[in-house]
Amino acid sequence: MICALGSAVCYGTATVLQAVAARAAAGPDNGGSGDSGVDPALLLRAVRQWRYIVGLGLDGVGFVLQIVALRSVPIYAVGAALASSLAVTAVVAARLLAVRLSGTEWAAVGVVCAGLGMLGLASGSEGHRDGPAALPWALLAVAAAILMAGAVGGRLPDRARALVLGLGAGCGFGVVEVAVRLIDSLDFTNPALYALLVGGGAAFLLLTSALQRGSVTTATAGMVLGETIGPALAGVVWLGDHTRDGLGWLAVTGFAVAVAGALALARFGEAPEPSPAPSLPEVPR
Repeated sequence: MICALGSAVCYGTATVLQAVAARAAAGPDNGGSGDSGVDPALLLRAVRQWRYIVGLGLDGVGFVLQIVALRSVPIYAVGAALASSLAVTAVVAARLLAVRLSGTEWAAVGVVCAGLGMLGLASGSEGHRDGPAALPWALLAVAAAILMAGAVGGRLPDRARALVLGLGAGCGFGVVEVAVRLIDSLDFTNPALYALLVGGGAAFLLLTSALQRGSVTTATAGMVLGETIGPALAGVVWLGDHTRDGLGWLAVTGFAVAVAGALALARFGEAPEPSPAPSLPEVPR
């Protein structure tokens, strides 16, 4: 559980650091236009900044911690912890980007922490079942379906597009969570390995496309739902994940509370804009 929370801290902090670097790279001092148009050279300028490099390093550390967590505790606990990275992003953004959090959003951060605390108390050990023999192939089929859904969803109006692509991205990340549990070694004949690669790649493609145009809040809410509910059910039904004796109700409550709190912070799925500085009154000559 500590690894899962550490992964959330890494992912949430990396989001803000990369946002700061990207904004600095897009500024006039770096040759950028400063507008919101597509700038092919933006990534090349961003990777020259230490904040962006540190963010990439944190993403790598977060992924390793996520794998360790998925091999040790139930998927539902890891999924809820990863959703809490939105709370980390909100708090770090309030510090580094001068973003003002409302009282409701601070309360949502507290709700996420309370839900994770309940999950930590109620979670049992990782299940040790392999699931049905067809499960790895089913994951690969779901990963391919996510790519096709992305192609269709990309043609929808902005709001529906953001929801469909965000939900698809969440399902892709969910495929990764389940596939990790089905991989014991580097076996190139294991379809779960290819499901992990296709699902992870599709998730990043769809999420980037969802955030490019449309509601960030809608896309991120869809992603949180997709990466938590389905994998949690798969872990309980097929992989043997369970709770401590008599604490099933606490795990369900903690999961629901943590995800609800994360949804309340969905606007931080893409690093928020800093509060504009107050303009000084013009002094007449």
